[in-house]
Amino acid sequence: MSEQKIEEQVTATPSSAILDNRWDVVLSNTVLKTSIGFAGGVIASVLFFKRRAFPVWIGIGFGLGRGYSEGDAIFRSSAGLRSVKI
Repeated sequence: MSEQKIEEQVTATPSSAILDNRWDVVLSNTVLKTSIGFAGGVIASVLFFKRRAFPVWIGIGFGLGRGYSEGDAIFRSSAGLRSVKI
């Protein structure tokens, strides 16, 4: 009987685990967005701007900004991690 009680107890998720999961999502999302911005800037630089550096920096800036804004939304949400429906 005592074994059943142990198995039926529900353990709460500690807040540190929730924060760790959120930080993982935010950092990976920011790195991904920044990489996409970098790649888009390099392509634009090569194709349209005679290999100048400013499109690369603009792309990196857009990627960092997008990662920051989505990270802010993830941390401000009262629920757990947001899920993306495809």
